[in-house]
This record gives sequence, C-alpha cells and structure tokens, in this order.
Amino acid sequence: MTDAEQPDGDKVTLPLFPLQTVLLPGAVLPLHLFEPRYRQLAVDLLTGAVPDRRFGIVAMRTAAVREVETVDHVHTVGCTALLGDSKRLPDGRFDIVTTGERRFRLLDVDHTRAPYLVGTVEWLADEPMPTGASEATARLSEAARSAYRRYCEAAWERDSWSSPAPDTATDELSYLLAADCLLPLADRQLLLEETHPLRRLRKVCRLLSREAGFLSTLHAVPAPPPDLPTVTTRASLN
Repeated sequence: MTDAEQPDGDKVTLPLFPLQTVLLPGAVLPLHLFEPRYRQLAVDLLTGAVPDRRFGIVAMRTAAVREVETVDHVHTVGCTALLGDSKRLPDGRFDIVTTGERRFRLLDVDHTRAPYLVGTVEWLADEPMPTGASEATARLSEAARSAYRRYCEAAWERDSWSSPAPDTATDELSYLLAADCLLPLADRQLLLEETHPLRRLRKVCRLLSREAGFLSTLHAVPAPPPDLPTVTTRASLN
C-alpha cells in the first residue's frame, strides 16, 4: 500500500520541502532545485529511495526564518507533491514539475534521517458532505465558477485559462478554481486547511470575487509567476 492509499488518520513519514508558497491538491507546481539537499531529494525520488515519487510541501510562516528547525516554523497543514517530468542539468541542478495530491497535518520534523527534512504526518480528510444539500451545492458551485470567470477575464488572456470540467467533484472544485489565481499565501493556506467542502467553496467564491473587484477597480492585471520558480538558498530559506 502506498502512502497515497493509506487510510486517513494513519501516520507516515514524508520528505519535506518548506517553501514560501502553498501547494493545493490538483495544482501544478514547477520547481528549479538548486540546493544540494534538494538535488539529493530529486535523486532519491527518481531512483526509488523515496517511494512513489512523493514528498510533502509545507508553507513557511515567515521569510525571517533562516532554517526550519521545528514545526512552529511552518504551517502544519501541507500537501503531498507527486513528481512528474524532471530534467537534470549538467551542473547537477534539476528542473521538475509536481502536482498536488493529498493534504496532511505535520506532527514533527527530523533533521537526522536525510540531508533534507523528513516529517511525520497524518492524512487530513474532508468532513462528509451534508445530505439533502444538492440544490444549495449547485448554487454555490455556480457562484464560485462565476467569480472564477470574472477573475480570469480580468487577469489573463482568454486562451490561457479554462474552467474546471462540469462534472468536477464538489470537494475538488474549490482547489481547481483557486489554482489558476494568484491569491496571497495566507488565503491559499486558508483554503488548504478548510475541511468542509461547502465552506471551502464559499471561501474561494468570496476570495475570487474580492480579487476580481481589485483588478477591475485598479485596471491592472497581476504579474504572472515565472514559468519555473528558482529555488535557491535564499528563496527556500532551508
């Protein structure tokens, strides 16, 4: 049984990559691995020393932290990243593409098991969907999709985004709507930590409506993130 198949509540260990960003389930995150410890993580993922090509990403609480030493230095709810495409550069650095999968709660960290951090985590599940709420769920889903369209029409070129498929599950929809939008770290962490699918959908609707209003009022568009964020010693702070 892989880590991704472990029942909720089970404790497992994961390599950890603290970043100044939040990875959401279903979101794609490209990374440029510069530090020796994360080059080694890439090697371990590719060779199977770390099984299933999975590791955990947690957001740092503040850029003032120079080295993650305790769970207090990071947000304790994170997301597993599945390694997809990878390219090793001649000098040993790596360009990789990851996809967010499953949320977890970080319980502790270990500095001694590997060059990179290793954490003990437990899986974090959503609360059950309420029964008899299909009509309210449909209305809320459409409101969130409408907020998403307003944001994207103000922020991006039309051919650079597309709405999630109509049959997207309610518990996944909020993450996919937020993935294309440049929400602040605190807002993305708020969505990641929310365990009620309808509350999470309501929150993403409110956040995207707010951001779309900012863009319309300021007549500005957000600066897109670089295609491949460079993770250096300064950027990763770890």
